Amino acid sequence: MTDQRAPLITPVLIGGCIIIMIGFAIRASFGVFQIPIAQEFGWLRSEFSFAIAIQNLAWGIGQPIFGAIAEKVGDRKAIIAGALIYALGLVLSSYAVTPTQHQFLEILVGFGIAGTGFGVILAVVGRAASDENRSVALGIATAAGSAGQVFGAPLAEYLLSHMPWQSVFMAFAGLILLALFALPMMRSPTRPATRAELEQSMGETLMKAFKDPSFTLIFLGFFSCGYQLAFVTAHFPALITEMCGAIDPSGTLASIGVSTTSALGAVAISLIGLANIVGTIFAGWLGNRYSKKYLLTAIYVGRTIIAAAFILLPITPTTVILFSIGMGSLWLATVPLTSGLVAHIYGLRYMGTLYGIVFFSHQLGSFLGVWLGGRMYDTFGDYTAVWWIGVGIGAFSAIVHLPVKEVPLEARTA
Repeated sequence: MTDQRAPLITPVLIGGCIIIMIGFAIRASFGVFQIPIAQEFGWLRSEFSFAIAIQNLAWGIGQPIFGAIAEKVGDRKAIIAGALIYALGLVLSSYAVTPTQHQFLEILVGFGIAGTGFGVILAVVGRAASDENRSVALGIATAAGSAGQVFGAPLAEYLLSHMPWQSVFMAFAGLILLALFALPMMRSPTRPATRAELEQSMGETLMKAFKDPSFTLIFLGFFSCGYQLAFVTAHFPALITEMCGAIDPSGTLASIGVSTTSALGAVAISLIGLANIVGTIFAGWLGNRYSKKYLLTAIYVGRTIIAAAFILLPITPTTVILFSIGMGSLWLATVPLTSGLVAHIYGLRYMGTLYGIVFFSHQLGSFLGVWLGGRMYDTFGDYTAVWWIGVGIGAFSAIVHLPVKEVPLEARTA
């Protein structure tokens, strides 16, 4: 079978989607735990937020490490290690009774997310896909994370209504281990894209990327994506609970069982994930046909406009729903385009490590978004100021992608 006829849907893609979906279902639910945990122990909002911020930073640090492990000792070994660390972190976190304990144990959770997340899985999917299918395949795998987000937060909300948060953490630890049953499907060819890539060591490839200004621009541009996503995931349910207008008891939301702003917060996270399934796959499709850097600029412009409009208007159940759908359509649409841009410019062989380094910028933004959200909430009593910071850095990312040279580095230096 020729490369032109290579199938889009492969066992590697299906297995990768299952692992990412389960991992992100758990990861996307942490915002739902913010108020219950803080209320039980009397913690400040910033203390729980700092724990989630540390989780995101550990995820970012772990991503290039797990990418390198996967490329040196094997993808599946890296995924197994990630799942075991993820489960261990959740189990131990269920016993945490002080902010310091919780914050320290979130390091394990963050490393677990790294081992079962985008850096490792997208590299496997990218190598297994044909050239014409790669961008769409990366979009589908990324959208699987949003599929997990659709049911992750509502599942956590439902379980919290029947059991303490500690038991929910234990249940989620078992769930991430179940994801390993998809591992036999993750058999990917390790072929490099070119002979030049085969002859280069990881160190040589990294040095060439670090010296390329485009790599720095991609690194900087991914920062705001992490800030916005992590802030919304961690704080949006609480923001809605406290700042949203009352739900009409005779309205549509009440008729489907959403009668409190707390429940609306979980539904909003789910809606973001649902909208992003379509948005991310569409972004992957567009990435096969148009310039990835201009698509990224358009996405960041769209996010900036949507976020600014939301905070300027009165926060009502209607604006929450509209924001969730609008932002959700652009939520992870940056991931297949950014990972695809890295693969296009720097090749496939060390894509996991290179994308992992770029993803570290994303997680620096995540750390700042989550931590600053809690810190500024405790200072000002609401999330308005930290929200506007997100609007500003979103505009920065829209601009910084424009000078990227979207040409393979090998061709530019030949």
